Amino acid sequence: MKSVLIWGVVAISIGGLSINKWITSEEKAKSNRAAGNFNDSRITVKGRVISYETLTNKVLATGTVIANEEVDMKSEISGRVVQILFKEGGRVSKGELLIKLNDSELQAQLEKSESRKKLAESNEVRQRILFEKELLAKEVYDATVNELNSVQADIALLRAQIAKTEIRAPFDGVIGLKYVSEGSYISTTTKIATLQNILAVKIDFSIPEKYVNDILREAEITFTISGTEKKYKGRIFAIEPKIDPATRTVTMRAICTNTDGRIFPGAFANIEVVLKETKNALMVPTESIIPELKSQKVFVYKNGVAQPISVETGLRTDTKIQITKGLQPGDTVITTGVLLLRHGSPVTISDLE
Repeated sequence: MKSVLIWGVVAISIGGLSINKWITSEEKAKSNRAAGNFNDSRITVKGRVISYETLTNKVLATGTVIANEEVDMKSEISGRVVQILFKEGGRVSKGELLIKLNDSELQAQLEKSESRKKLAESNEVRQRILFEKELLAKEVYDATVNELNSVQADIALLRAQIAKTEIRAPFDGVIGLKYVSEGSYISTTTKIATLQNILAVKIDFSIPEKYVNDILREAEITFTISGTEKKYKGRIFAIEPKIDPATRTVTMRAICTNTDGRIFPGAFANIEVVLKETKNALMVPTESIIPELKSQKVFVYKNGVAQPISVETGLRTDTKIQITKGLQPGDTVITTGVLLLRHGSPVTISDLE
């Protein structure tokens, strides 16, 4: 019995000590909370002090690169190729002879007509002298003049046909692969080669109709070519004056210098079009926005705690969102751990931008 009594006293003593320690710790915690000491429960976060920025509104689009000038070289007449005077992939100058067709028959006809012309000119001179002396009827002299004019017209026609046997470059550019060989017989539909001027390139793209009024000619674009990260700049110089009813988009054309020849026609382009700039915009990181049922909010750091603020948003970029209502310059917006925060949550800013 004595042992039982002794152990009972010991147990009661231990229990009393535990209760006393718990009460003491609770009182200490209450005292800490009353004194504003939250060090043991603070959430470590990052923040950003917001200020006015220049917001550039952009619209993204995709497009295709085309040559500044491009033409499929074809002959105006049919004939046999006797000379090919260009190198595949080489540069050519405007007016340079590229292809020569057989013109032997035309040259023979021209020589014959030249002989007829000399005879007609001699007849015209003799008959004009007789006509001026009133020794020849006017009708006879007029017939001679008409014959001379007819021969001259034939010569002009033959020279024009001979000129068509020479295919020349219509502009400076780079000529592509040839599709004919010397000795080939070509017609007016035969493709000889493609000539392109790529010292500058054009970019065709479309944007949604709602942005049309925000884009003007001479607006700047930035684009990248598929397979490379290098950014190129261009400017819009033409806008299609109608909206495509099927896609509700407007087609635009920009131009970019390409003196180094690194941009090839036919390439796929990812395009950014600058719409307008807002000088005094308050921007916050995208990750700081918390969507709610009918609104959005951010947490702002004030006096050591997090306070939720309802905000209205505007334009957005890849990493930021414009705040149009709810914040002021100088506010510290919490950018990390926002899903862990509640109204009045004690926080510590570890990194302030």
